[in-house]
This record gives sequence, C-alpha cells and structure tokens, in this order.
Amino acid sequence: MGFRLPSLISNAKQFIKLQSLISKNQQGIPKGHIVVYVGNAEKKRYVVPLSYLTHPSFQELLNRAEEEFGFNHPMGGLTIPCEEQTFELLMKHLPISLVN
Repeated sequence: MGFRLPSLISNAKQFIKLQSLISKNQQGIPKGHIVVYVGNAEKKRYVVPLSYLTHPSFQELLNRAEEEFGFNHPMGGLTIPCEEQTFELLMKHLPISLVN
C-alpha cells in the first residue's frame, strides 16, 4: 500500500494555510474555543468550544463545509454552510459535557 507524496504534501500545505487563517481570527478568543462563521447569505460569527468538533452532528456540518469550500473558506476562518437557526438548534442540543 503506497501513498502519493505530492497529494499528501498538497493537503498538508492546505491544512497549514487554514490553521494560519484560523489562528489570525482567534485573537481575543478564549483558550479551547474556535470561531466559526455560519449562514448561507450573510455569515454570523460564533465562538464554540473545540470539544464540539468531535461530536458526530458537528462533524456532519464540517463535512458539508469541506464539500462546499475545501480549504478555501471565504471568511478567512471556518465557514459552515447551514442556516443560523439550524446551527443554533444543534448547539442547544449538544451534551453539556462537551461545553466544559
């Protein structure tokens, strides 16, 4: 089983670029949190705990973001293509243990 080195390098470069953009937008954000932009037309900024990233429902949103944007997020941070009401409903139903 072999790996294609050029594609691994390309994906790594894209990931590093995304991390760089996210870290620039993290100024003033509490440790252990990340900024995401949500919405279809106008994007609203949310600060969410990093622990949410492991929840299956949140991962589904991340998969949608990957399909739509790849590593090119128009807001310079993680952009999630869903309606604000849907995102807020999901946030209300995530287990409390993920918040701490």
